[in-house]
Amino acid sequence: MNQRIAHAAIIVDDYDKAIKFYTDKLNFKLIEDTKLSDTKRWVLVSPEGAGGFSLLLAKASDKEQESRIGNQTGGRVFLFLHTDDFSGYFNKLVEGDVQIIREPATQPWGRVAVFADLYGNQWDLIEKVNIVS
Repeated sequence: MNQRIAHAAIIVDDYDKAIKFYTDKLNFKLIEDTKLSDTKRWVLVSPEGAGGFSLLLAKASDKEQESRIGNQTGGRVFLFLHTDDFSGYFNKLVEGDVQIIREPATQPWGRVAVFADLYGNQWDLIEKVNIVS
């Protein structure tokens, strides 16, 4: 039996605003944007090389969901974005005025910085290094 996680939902307040942030600021690709009803769309975005994984941008539909926008994990890092060009991607975030929560740090396993998406959800940006023992 093979299994994989295909999507993770992230609650947003506006589809178009979220698409613009993820595609313009984070350089994700818009995979799908299908209208399901007058108020609901199926919107998927994905980073380069995600291997089939994507984020479902899910517009909040009630007050309880709205209360979770930007705080889906109680203030912890929510998602982990790996890159093979840490400096280039980090510079793109800074140039795009993406909020940096923690400046880059070098760890034994690689480099890491923390940034926030347009709603305040925290992300780790990670470039792992090969550890040879």
